[in-house]
Amino acid sequence: MHQVVGVRFKKAGKIYYFSPGDIDITQDDYVIVETARGVEFGKVVIAAKEVSEKDVVLPLKNVLRRATEKDKLVVQENRDEAAKAFDVCLKKIQTHKLEMKLVDVEYTFDRNKILFYFTADGRIDFRELVKDLASVFRTRIELRQIGVRDEAKMLGGVGPCGRMLCCSTFLGDFEPVSIKMAKDQNLSLNPTKISGLCGRLMCCLKYENDMYESAKKELPDINQHIKTSYGKGKVVGLNMLERLVQVELFEAQRVVEYTLDELMQEGAIASQTTN
Repeated sequence: MHQVVGVRFKKAGKIYYFSPGDIDITQDDYVIVETARGVEFGKVVIAAKEVSEKDVVLPLKNVLRRATEKDKLVVQENRDEAAKAFDVCLKKIQTHKLEMKLVDVEYTFDRNKILFYFTADGRIDFRELVKDLASVFRTRIELRQIGVRDEAKMLGGVGPCGRMLCCSTFLGDFEPVSIKMAKDQNLSLNPTKISGLCGRLMCCLKYENDMYESAKKELPDINQHIKTSYGKGKVVGLNMLERLVQVELFEAQRVVEYTLDELMQEGAIASQTTN
């Protein structure tokens, strides 16, 4: 077992584990940590706890110290400088006539590197741009191409539901989303109805997917023939959330709604026959 704290470097960024060592750290503390890209400033979002070796990537990096007010001022200065670097990079992109969209600029805490995030339709030869930027900023330059989902996460915005984007407010990682999830939830397959600002399928399709998959295993299929206390019939509708089944009775020529429990008590589910 290893004692760790969970640290985020951005509001809705991924959580990384670090070893607190002998430092007394609580949730919501700001800390200075050692990362693969250098010394960074982050916020503790998970208090110290014990985790198994399989849940962490060894060797664990250390929390160097608690952040001070001076460190917070450095972070703000870095943000101000990043905003200036954004404008400089935009002009350089136009000068080099590159087909790329600059999304964000970030300084590492120790200012040993500037990261420029951009989107583009294909591969971009930005070697000359990097040389140009390095001559201006006199530090290490990294240009990182990101996808449209990452762009939406960085820029934020309001989704079709009227709330701030999930990815920019609380989602640490993107999870795979498929059109099958929309089908299982009986949603419109119109791309404009199930796509987010990024143009990809909405992340929230994943939220209730496990429940729908569970319900799908328990409930009969549409058009499946079942035997009820009122006689034989065909399943014509399902309410996955409330576990309701609409059955069209052959002899009575009407539709009756059953709960899943009622059908199981009558043995209808156990005696299902396919059409």
